[in-house]
Amino acid sequence: MSKAETGERWFGMPAAVLAPLEPENAAETLQDIAEAAREKSLSHLAALVESDAPLARFLGAAFDLSPFLRDSARRRPQMLEALFDTPLVDRLTSIIDAIRACGCGAEQTESELMRELRERKGEVHFLIALADLAGESDAQTTVRRLSALADACVSAAIDFLLRDAHRAGKLALPEPEIPGQRSGWIVLGMGKLGANELNFSSDIDLIVFFDPEAAAVSDPLEATELFARLTRRLVRILQDRTEHGYVFRTDLRLRPDPGSTPLAIPVLAALNYYESRGQNWERAAMIKARPVAGDIEAGRAFLKELTPYVWRKYMDFAAIADVHSIKRQIHAHKGHGEVAVKGHNVKLGRGGIREIEFFVQTQQLIAGGRFPELRGRETTAMLAELAERGWITPEARNALTKQYWFLRDVEHAIQMVADEQTHNLPEDDEGLERIAHMLGYDAAETFSSTFRSSLLLVEKHYAALFETAPQLSRGVGNLVFTGDVDDPGTLETLSELGFSRPSDICRVIRTWHFGRYRATQSAEARERLTELTPALLETFGRTRRADEALIRFDEFLSGLPAGIQLFSLLQSNPALLELLATIMGAAPRLSAIITRRPHVFDGLLDPGLMSELPNKAYLAARLDAFLEGAQLHEEKLDRLRIFAAEQKFLIGVRLLTGAIDAVRAGKAFSDLADLTIGSALDAVKDEFAVRHGHVAGGQVAILGMGKLGSRELTAGSDVDLILLYDHAEGAEESDGEKPLAPSHYYARLTQRLIAAVSAPTAEGVLYELDLRLRPSGNKGPVATNIEAFRKYQREEAWTWEHMALTRARAVAGDETLCKTVELDVAAVLESVHDEAKILRDAADMRKTIAEEKPPRDIWDLKLIPGGQIDLEFIAQCARLTGHIQPDEWPPTSTGDALARLAPDFCDAQSREELVAAYALYLSLTQIIRLCLTGPLEPDDVPPGLADLLLRSTDLPGLAILEAHLKDTAGTVAAHFERLVAKRRS
Repeated sequence: MSKAETGERWFGMPAAVLAPLEPENAAETLQDIAEAAREKSLSHLAALVESDAPLARFLGAAFDLSPFLRDSARRRPQMLEALFDTPLVDRLTSIIDAIRACGCGAEQTESELMRELRERKGEVHFLIALADLAGESDAQTTVRRLSALADACVSAAIDFLLRDAHRAGKLALPEPEIPGQRSGWIVLGMGKLGANELNFSSDIDLIVFFDPEAAAVSDPLEATELFARLTRRLVRILQDRTEHGYVFRTDLRLRPDPGSTPLAIPVLAALNYYESRGQNWERAAMIKARPVAGDIEAGRAFLKELTPYVWRKYMDFAAIADVHSIKRQIHAHKGHGEVAVKGHNVKLGRGGIREIEFFVQTQQLIAGGRFPELRGRETTAMLAELAERGWITPEARNALTKQYWFLRDVEHAIQMVADEQTHNLPEDDEGLERIAHMLGYDAAETFSSTFRSSLLLVEKHYAALFETAPQLSRGVGNLVFTGDVDDPGTLETLSELGFSRPSDICRVIRTWHFGRYRATQSAEARERLTELTPALLETFGRTRRADEALIRFDEFLSGLPAGIQLFSLLQSNPALLELLATIMGAAPRLSAIITRRPHVFDGLLDPGLMSELPNKAYLAARLDAFLEGAQLHEEKLDRLRIFAAEQKFLIGVRLLTGAIDAVRAGKAFSDLADLTIGSALDAVKDEFAVRHGHVAGGQVAILGMGKLGSRELTAGSDVDLILLYDHAEGAEESDGEKPLAPSHYYARLTQRLIAAVSAPTAEGVLYELDLRLRPSGNKGPVATNIEAFRKYQREEAWTWEHMALTRARAVAGDETLCKTVELDVAAVLESVHDEAKILRDAADMRKTIAEEKPPRDIWDLKLIPGGQIDLEFIAQCARLTGHIQPDEWPPTSTGDALARLAPDFCDAQSREELVAAYALYLSLTQIIRLCLTGPLEPDDVPPGLADLLLRSTDLPGLAILEAHLKDTAGTVAAHFERLVAKRRS
């Protein structure tokens, strides 16, 4: 066989031409695989990868671009050797068939099944990714193959568990050789699995029911406990990490009322729940439901019973409004300029996959009751049907279908790099170049241009589809605000729009139209506002806290110096009006900012707002421009306060709209603090030196602690600092008009800095400062000499102070001293610590905190058992005891530290669960602190805020989210107990 034929033998066609990022690395990798092949006597593979054949070049590039593929090939080169005898498509089919059959092995143990599933799944994943990169399969084929793999794995595990229960006498299977038949165990695949659209690193969503009257059930009274136990074992078989990896992360939270129901639910109880209490998001979820394992016929019968619930022939106004509220969890953003490519979330971001999926599902819910052909599970097939029925244009169908599969290709490339469950494009140039090459582009710029065009095209059609969606009301109706008497028709219209105090709203709007605010004094402004009022009232009415939102908007309006530009902008840009309504209805903290400082709203007019990542360079350039020309000390400080308020608002808006995620928001808030506090320090030093001069060789460094040090600040965070100083040996006094001794000089300088940053002024407060983490706490001096700091950390510091030091970072000051301080901190952290003492002290501190500061409720994410404190303590203990895997930089972020926990301290599955918990808590905390000025009240969550929380976690309901929080906290608490509390002796 010729070299050229080899590629066609594998893929049925020549493999695609891929360009590696690093040709030298590609060549080295091929050499490694050749050596591994020779060790295992894989002669065909060894010969191929050492040749100059096109297929060898393809493999070198693929392994250079995907560390996952590279490592898989190094570990198991026989997966490639097998392709010389069996073409890839046939090999995939045979392995998936073998997976399905392995659940019926006669003498197989559970651990043997787990090993076999993991090894076979690993090979299938590897081959599917290879075929995708080679161009043998398109995105549609890839998602079907991944779904078929998941079906087979779940089916094998179910068959094994059923036969095991049969052998133990717990079930009496009518057909032991076909275990699922008449077993009564119903396993529904939901979401992407149900639709046969699974992505490369997806969880699988399952809902499990059972029929206690099924032929296989021996004792109906024990059926609930039996099937719940079997389901728990199913999850363990599929998702527990072993030395062979895992099969699929498995999510059961879409079941009815997950916080209070067993893992497996009786069919009759489930039907009663859906018919009496089922919500519209659950109806939307059931669109994609598909029996994937167990009693397939019983599953089909169950879904048939649910048909009237899912597919209503007639829908009242409230039901339709609720369906459309599902759509509002993902916003259509228009008029905000270009979309950022780096860091963009392909699934949830602007113009992403979810926008296409949400529209299709909501239209199905509205129309599927009357048109059975709109009841399909697959997204693009339903786009075609929607166009056929005239719900969307052929142009929209063609564009969205093409972009859907393009975005799925991008999603797969992102996940194939390292087999990680992520949907975010890399934020660095090299990472983006890697994705571009994997997708066949010659450069990141070419890919970025195509990707941005795709997002904007999806966004355009998505927004247009919303505009042409069925009208939810009879029209706006009467809106008369003249005179002093309320118009009855207007009161009725306002009530229908969602306002509970229509008379008060009439009074507010009459204030606008009577020109009592500066923004409405001109006739033209009032004319524009009159034209805007119907759209404004409809938009605010949809916030479901319409009265509060409008009152906040009124406060905002009262402070505006002029209104014509704003009213014109809102009238021509509905997405901006939606955003303003969301802020007013769901985010009191942000609404308070723009109410006090209306000018910050001007920042939303920047066309580059959503496309520019608010990194340090971006913020620094804008700060320099903002401070330019400021001469007086107080003017500089006021400008810093104005700039910080505006940028906090704009970072918050980016988070609110999904343009950035919680991690990026934390970094942006922290970068903003670094820059503004650094500028405040410079201004204070200059002003202080006018009277007191300078200390010989004097230098200052600010050590950021807590969330500032770890770059996890939120919109409402205090800032923890330690101010350190150094000076020339023998320096006795500063050289100014009023000289001061060095210790007195730097103490006074620090007090000036505290006043500059924290003192309330007409422009507000820059940051609330907390200096209690300095040596000796509140009893110590406010400024600390670097030598005293070193000595204290080496000889006197308590365990908790060294734990706090793991998050320390030099954030401002003289560059030389900053570097010195960071080296000193690293030396303290890397010195040998008594591991047992560290863990014992940490466990004792956690116990004390639990006793002295019990959590309010499950939403007290910091203090709940298994909450953020537990995660921080685990990360900090690992860092102090040397259980962090080495890298180019030491981790200050809790998330980075958790991701790098060493295997001798924490196994891979536990590490993954801790990182997932960290991401969940961070996402929720960022949004809650952004929107609220106080704690979240579970019984009084603003609906707009609820939508934001659900969007950030990709969960459909608050009950599901609360159940997920409880499960996550329980998991973290168990890990804390095992990793810290039980290891302390």
